[in-house]
Amino acid sequence: MKEITKEKIEKYFSITGEAYEMAKGKVNPEFKEVGLDFLDMISRYISDAKHFFSKDDYVNAFAALNYAHGWLDAGARARIFLVNDSRLFTVD
Repeated sequence: MKEITKEKIEKYFSITGEAYEMAKGKVNPEFKEVGLDFLDMISRYISDAKHFFSKDDYVNAFAALNYAHGWLDAGARARIFLVNDSRLFTVD
C-alpha cells in the first residue's frame, strides 16, 4: 500500500478511540499521576489527528494516531493502565 486512505484513518480513529476510552477507566491507582499524564498526551495526539484529518492531511493524522496508540500501548505494558485486551493493546 502506498497511500493512507480515509477509510484506514477512520478505522484507526475507531480503534484508538476505543482503547483510549478503556484506558481512561483503568488507570492503576499506584500510578495515578503518571496515568493522568499519559491520558493527557494521548488526548492531545488524538486532537491533533482530528485537526489533520479535517484538513485532509491523512499522513499527519495517521502519524498522530500512531503516537496516541503508542502511548496507550506503553501504558498498558508498564501496567499504568490495567487492561488485558490484546485486540486493542500490545498485552498478553
